Amino acid sequence: MLAKPTPLGTESPTEVPLLNAPLARVVAQVRFPPILAIRKIDGMVDFQEALRADFPHLQRNDIRSVEVEPGREPNVSETVIWRLSDGPEPTAWRVSLGIDFVALDTYRYVSREDFLDRLRKVLDSVAACFEPAEAQRLGLRYIDRLERSALHEIGQLIQPGVLGIFSPGGGSPDILRKATAHLMTEAQFAAEEGAIQGRWGNLPANATYDPDTLQPIGEESWVLDLDMFSLQALPFKSDELISTTRTFSKRLYSVFRLMVTEEFLRFYGGQP
Repeated sequence: MLAKPTPLGTESPTEVPLLNAPLARVVAQVRFPPILAIRKIDGMVDFQEALRADFPHLQRNDIRSVEVEPGREPNVSETVIWRLSDGPEPTAWRVSLGIDFVALDTYRYVSREDFLDRLRKVLDSVAACFEPAEAQRLGLRYIDRLERSALHEIGQLIQPGVLGIFSPGGGSPDILRKATAHLMTEAQFAAEEGAIQGRWGNLPANATYDPDTLQPIGEESWVLDLDMFSLQALPFKSDELISTTRTFSKRLYSVFRLMVTEEFLRFYGGQP
């Protein structure tokens, strides 16, 4: 019988600000029991007004999905996702609201506290306008993307054990590395505060594995995608949710620091 993994713990290292951080996207999401009133435009009036100063653009996305099971008629379902953003596409900051979730995402991340302050306002607005019974899932996700000159230095920026076959070395692995068009590693880490889903590797030009979150670009890149979540039910109260999100952010940062080198910090404008 395999032993359970030792959960990640201890204090997070002191944060080193990066002047040119390669963050492609940061996303926080809270799921809650379905609220059908969110489908109706009348139910959105107060919510939009609460956030309109920061997110003046509103868009309705009607989503249709089809489930096909052998021997049964296809099951067609429809739902709606409201998108509130700070501008037309591409949006720097965006709120997504569905009947059972709310999310805040950005590619213009400034700091942990700035992100949490914005998230608090979103959660306060959901609580005031829709009064969800509870938060059923809380997730926080950071996606870094290394491009151009960083790819040439990747052996000095990312820990060799993380790079795997993509690590510059020599011999047979080097031959395979140069022939690699796409390589993605997935792992789930156990942490004291929740689970972390990790995904990292190189992407060819114009490729993505998550079109809504990671936009494809016209050149090769290397991504580090860390997503921490908990399925423990919590009261839908912004103070408690923000506190947990802050804890997640610190844990994700500690994992990030285990995967990159000090040269990575210097390369992107930090002073370790």
